[in-house]
Amino acid sequence: MTDDLPPGGAVLGAAELDARWAHPWRPEQAAERLDGVSAPWCVAAGWALDLFRGEQSREHGDLEIAVPAAGFPEIRRRFPEGAFDAVGSGRIWTQPGPEALAATYQTWLRDPGSGRFLLDVFREPHEGRTWICRRDERLRLPYDTLIERTGDGVPYQVPELVLLFKAKAPRPKDQADFDAVLPLLSPARRALLAGWLDLVHPGHPWRSRLHA
Repeated sequence: MTDDLPPGGAVLGAAELDARWAHPWRPEQAAERLDGVSAPWCVAAGWALDLFRGEQSREHGDLEIAVPAAGFPEIRRRFPEGAFDAVGSGRIWTQPGPEALAATYQTWLRDPGSGRFLLDVFREPHEGRTWICRRDERLRLPYDTLIERTGDGVPYQVPELVLLFKAKAPRPKDQADFDAVLPLLSPARRALLAGWLDLVHPGHPWRSRLHA
């Protein structure tokens, strides 16, 4: 992702966004369509925490998955009937070219017929099979260590990493997710999250609770 956004891009109001995200896919629907994909993809954000917990804890306004940027073409080929829009800074580029894709990291799968959004694909920085944090490139992890699977085989991002991304500017639902998941984290997971917070968000208020 680059710092300069390309010209153009539509701005959608909150009401329209809510309407078009009214019926996003569930993790199992995405997993069915992506079965056999070689790129190391995984469910991210709030749904990932629910997969870790083994139950749905709340309504989710979208379904987000993460994939190394170089693996995005393979993901896109699984949805020949859909359209992918690049998204960044509150703007949406339909039929994005290389410039818009390079300037953003989110890509929304859209049903061309209804205009509904179904899936949000994060195109993540990486070097080969090593994931690079888009907020601080000093944080690098092998993909094998940041993806776990449910009993049904749905891949999801480990909860300590999900919480790191929620820590930047916690909304009420992010704080609620942290409060609910914290008791389920092992000492090893808590130690990882504490170290990452020290690196990416020094002095974060969640830090003190990880050793309480």
